[in-house]
Amino acid sequence: MPSQFFGLNIAASGLRAANAALLATGNNIANATTDGYSRQKVEQEASDALRVFTKYGCAGAGVDTLAIERVRDQFYDERFRTNETSFGKYSQRDYYNDLIERYFQDDVGAGFNSLFTRMQADLQGFLTNKTDDSKTNYIGSVRSLTEYFNNTNDNLRQLQQTTNDEIKLACDNINTIASKIVILNQQINTIELTGANANDLRDKRDVLLDELSGFVSVETKEIKVKDTSDPDRDTGLTRFTIHIAGGDLLVDDTSYRQLICVAREPDERMNMSDVDGLYDIKWVSSNYKEGDTNYLGTFDLGNRLMGGKMQGLIDVRDGNNAQYFYGKADTIATTTGAGGQVIPQMLTAPDPHAGHYEVKIKADSMPAYLQDMNKSNVADYSRITIGSRVYHYSEWNYNADGSYTFYVDPPETEGDQAILASEINEGADVRIGRAVDYQGIPYYMAQMNEWVRCYAAAANEVVMGGYTADSQDATWLLTGKKLLDSNAQYSYDELTSTNKKYQFLTAGNFQVNDILLNDPTRLPTKSDRSEGNEQTGTAQALYDMSSQLTIFRNAKAGEFLSKVQADISMNKNNSATMLATYESLQLTIDNQRLSVSGVDKDEEALSLVQYQNAYTLSSKMIQTLTEIYDRLILQTGV
Repeated sequence: MPSQFFGLNIAASGLRAANAALLATGNNIANATTDGYSRQKVEQEASDALRVFTKYGCAGAGVDTLAIERVRDQFYDERFRTNETSFGKYSQRDYYNDLIERYFQDDVGAGFNSLFTRMQADLQGFLTNKTDDSKTNYIGSVRSLTEYFNNTNDNLRQLQQTTNDEIKLACDNINTIASKIVILNQQINTIELTGANANDLRDKRDVLLDELSGFVSVETKEIKVKDTSDPDRDTGLTRFTIHIAGGDLLVDDTSYRQLICVAREPDERMNMSDVDGLYDIKWVSSNYKEGDTNYLGTFDLGNRLMGGKMQGLIDVRDGNNAQYFYGKADTIATTTGAGGQVIPQMLTAPDPHAGHYEVKIKADSMPAYLQDMNKSNVADYSRITIGSRVYHYSEWNYNADGSYTFYVDPPETEGDQAILASEINEGADVRIGRAVDYQGIPYYMAQMNEWVRCYAAAANEVVMGGYTADSQDATWLLTGKKLLDSNAQYSYDELTSTNKKYQFLTAGNFQVNDILLNDPTRLPTKSDRSEGNEQTGTAQALYDMSSQLTIFRNAKAGEFLSKVQADISMNKNNSATMLATYESLQLTIDNQRLSVSGVDKDEEALSLVQYQNAYTLSSKMIQTLTEIYDRLILQTGV
């Protein structure tokens, strides 16, 4: 049977349990406003009863205080992080859609509609007045329109550079979070190895996971580490892993990988109008040193499971509405190399492409938009993927039969050359860049390029059919700079003598012919050399073309902005709607999570009273037992 002092042990266990509960409650109250803090509670259970070999059989032995646990619901954590991933993506889309919308606003006197209307009005003024001053006014308004496209193109390029810089910042943030989580994993295992719960450290880790989920989708897994010699023993250790972007390993317990940004070379552009130095992302080890090229792998920028701010930024930076170059290779001429292998036939002098392979792409294997040079977004030189390997081409041509020819730099070894020949002759898939199914900055640049090419071609065709007032030969109206750092412009023959036609023109290099800028009287205005200088047939045809001819997306020239603004408005409304939805869900899910793990001061106040009473009653029991022992030992007189 239990000793006479058994009751003191029971009372003492009650005191300890009540004291632990009071301390946990006090800690909850102190952290009521701490971000990420999870409410803690004391886990208790009745102590093992003692057999006392009497009729009542067993005697209760008090209470055991097992642990202080944090109150947390993993389901709500996962829902919150999934929502944060979507919220991060649409927040970036919405922010940059708003900026793009501002760039295409029709500001009074400076927007497209205002400038185009002014240009038409100045041309109408010439048709009415027929003076040299009215010609000067018209050429000036055309120049203002070309500068509008130049400036908008510059703004979009700067915005693309900004998103590129933000992608690097996002990678740096992901790396920082990963390194912090690894440290926390070490600290958590150190503490829990002793049997205690590292509640506060786990809270800190969950806060970091919440932050990480805003940048990229996150999946976590925690596995208990078993003792191989005694599998049933709880070692207290766990292995915590984090996978991001649908499966890429970021953290494996006490080790992690980093994401670093590697700037593309000028000959590695995905889209014709891309700024130089856009980043690809590589996986490296945690001990990576700047300049090291020993990469662990490539982070897939086209991964639609990526989510978060990273995907939003990549969509805006690279979004081409899924319009990119792809097709199938045609056969290639072969020869026998020094090692006896069948390799591609290299072009030789006097061919201007000597030293390269001529790789043709079948016309019927490409989408329709690649057959229209006004819509072409193929870079002058870049990377090209043929089959499973990446090569470089130095130039390309568009052929009369609708096929493309690329002049590919040869691989260094005959073995690689043989592989290239084999893949081409087997009709391998060929692509440049990748499909990004979003209307981002490259898409809007391509839209401007298309309008510039269509309008320049139509305007030049009209004016080149006319003559100046003094019967001189026509001078083309619109052209482009050959290089952005040079004043040289494309001649009319250069713009029209190849199958590429006006593909050379972009919104960035769009200009009025310098001849007309320097001497507006050279503007062709009449349609026949023999007509008098008052005749304006060509000028009238130019006016009618600008106001009536369908040249861009089944719309007239002056409706360019309405078409582009419709795209922007649709994207802006979509991103704003989705952002508002996920923002509302963020609040709802966070409230649900707080209802479980958050601290309610009123509830804690009630708990204080409850545990205080328990402590008081345990103390009362000790006092009562003290009186009993006093009577038994000192006053019984045995």
